[in-house]
Amino acid sequence: MFGAAGVAGAAALGVSACGSPEGGPAPWERLRGTVIARTDEVPVGGGTIVIDGKIALTQPAEGDFKAFSAVCTHAGCTIQEVQTTIHCLCHGSEFDVSTGDVLRGPAVEPLEELPITVANGQITLSEDAPAR
Repeated sequence: MFGAAGVAGAAALGVSACGSPEGGPAPWERLRGTVIARTDEVPVGGGTIVIDGKIALTQPAEGDFKAFSAVCTHAGCTIQEVQTTIHCLCHGSEFDVSTGDVLRGPAVEPLEELPITVANGQITLSEDAPAR
């Protein structure tokens, strides 16, 4: 279910992996209300990719967890890497691990933030995660 945050994640996803078709269900929709990771799987100052739902999980500061769509806003590629930034290897866009804001283009729109809850060492995608 979980991908490595570097080259292994890129290999598992494929560099040309794209998001869902326009108007189709978001990749994370079927994961609403489910545990998507354990807190110890998300490094402080970086993050990881939940391949199954195309979710970038980050922990910008100790105990502060965020979830973003891992579908790049530039061309719909799946984001493959989270280190100190969320990085799309398709065209080089980079996003902030705290906000999902664009740090480097060609993307101009931020990543969509997804609501999560954190309890007992588990990260759950909220039931009210956005739907298309």
